[in-house]
Amino acid sequence: MDVKLEVVTIPVSDFDRAKEFYQRLGWRLDDTPPGVIQLTPPGSACSVQFGPNRTSAPPGSAENLYLIVSDIEAARDELVAAGVEVSEVFHPGRDGRVSGPDPEHRSYRSFASFSDPDGNRWLLQEVTTRLPGRVDSSATSFGSAGDLTSALQRAAAAHGEHEKRTGEADPNWPDWYAEYMVREQAGAELPL
Repeated sequence: MDVKLEVVTIPVSDFDRAKEFYQRLGWRLDDTPPGVIQLTPPGSACSVQFGPNRTSAPPGSAENLYLIVSDIEAARDELVAAGVEVSEVFHPGRDGRVSGPDPEHRSYRSFASFSDPDGNRWLLQEVTTRLPGRVDSSATSFGSAGDLTSALQRAAAAHGEHEKRTGEADPNWPDWYAEYMVREQAGAELPL
């Protein structure tokens, strides 16, 4: 049986202010029963909710709420353009955070952080290749045109290396791209 996380409750003190903040980020306001405010980030299967009597947690106490993005710099730039104070991009080092994206641009290694008006803390995390088993390869999808563009660019670069190895142009490149993109998203072994 599939079990899917679809809603997370976040503790806020001013529901109208929180609603305005998340809508400014481009999150969709969902139709919900009275007293419940639910917003969904673009391309996400999980929403956030808040409202009276939704949680006993103190406002601003949610930490490390991950938002997965395919391009950390572009996602950070969008937040800044929306008037959000966002950390610089960083990656983990031996002694804590190191400024800048992961030098090898590996998945799961580059971050930026921001907080909502109550202080609930969010982390942007760049993921371009999923760990094995994280995505069903029969359900490949892209949350935005930007995500699809990034996947096509990575497939094009890998296909260029494939053609160098074979020493000839590949007339079947669309199938190769498609296979690469499905395997990359599912975290499976990539084609050579």
